[in-house]
Amino acid sequence: MEINLNCDLGEKSTHYSGINDLKLLKLIDTANIACSYHAGSVLTIGKTIINAKKNQVSIGAHPGFNDKKNFGRKKINLTKNELKNLIREQLEIINEISLLNNWPISHVKPHGALNNMACEDIEISLIISKTIKEFDRDLIFIVSPTTQMEVAAKKVQIKYACEIFADRNYQDNGQLVPRNNKNALILDPIIGSKNILKMLNESSIITYSGKKIKCDIDTVCIHGDNKNAQMLAEELIKILSANDYNFLNLNKL
Repeated sequence: MEINLNCDLGEKSTHYSGINDLKLLKLIDTANIACSYHAGSVLTIGKTIINAKKNQVSIGAHPGFNDKKNFGRKKINLTKNELKNLIREQLEIINEISLLNNWPISHVKPHGALNNMACEDIEISLIISKTIKEFDRDLIFIVSPTTQMEVAAKKVQIKYACEIFADRNYQDNGQLVPRNNKNALILDPIIGSKNILKMLNESSIITYSGKKIKCDIDTVCIHGDNKNAQMLAEELIKILSANDYNFLNLNKL
């Protein structure tokens, strides 16, 4: 059995120091790199790509709202053209730096509030999907399974991969428990890892209430700014490896 382990990285900001990034790059398969809008900078992008290449970690764009004050976690309503430009601009930024380092991007994963909005809104998901495909039809769109993101990816006929989270709980509608809810985060690495193993074995999202939602699962995410991110990655690798899961870069699945 094959699975991919990804992390959101390059998010150095007033909200997060980036202290986990180098440690995580020695453990994970794939990095989603902030494109300097919700967090990070051109310098941080370059450093993260260089270190990803050293560790043979595949990389992708992690575009979010242009809102460093709120770390891209506040919903912002944009017009169709504004949203298209938001995605396109960030893809251009990271793509240029990746090519300079001879380590091209392989995928795109929206960040934070943008991702949450895309889960619920087919029009937002369609705009993101079409913008990615227009930029590079070979890029993989990382989507939340059973949401409008997956629907849009299929409709646009773009390559996509379904992602679940190791450090977050799910609602009964298959979407993440909002961060302002006390049950949003999973902080215990053992609980998070066992939860992921069960979801993979049952090909289902398992919600906080215990409901099972059948879905495809290609990749597992750990948020890089989670204080227990390294311990969670280590525990997850240990448990999945012991259960015959092999880890691969996203573009090799």
